[in-house]
Amino acid sequence: MKFEKFDLESLDKDRLKAAAESIRTIGVEELKALGEELFPWADDPYRERFFQFIAENPGATIHHAVTSDSVNVLYCREKDKGMWFVPKTGMGPLQERGRKIMKAMIRGSP
Repeated sequence: MKFEKFDLESLDKDRLKAAAESIRTIGVEELKALGEELFPWADDPYRERFFQFIAENPGATIHHAVTSDSVNVLYCREKDKGMWFVPKTGMGPLQERGRKIMKAMIRGSP
């Protein structure tokens, strides 16, 4: 399945519930380890974008959620920026509606 655009708002209830149940703060070291595990090849363009997201948000609190079909979502509330990715399949920026949903999940009210 190739993703070109990911929209949290269009998720069915099960996928959204899984994301809400899995959302948590993720530290930089754990985030880097996740990136190394998911994108092990140095020439992987997804790897570059993943680590660029980390570099662009130094010291910020990053939240990580995973849908029931393995779409990973990263969100930085301080900068209101996020990204989604499916390893070896697709990656992109988190759109405005998705960022609003992530904010609501962080508050505990998806």
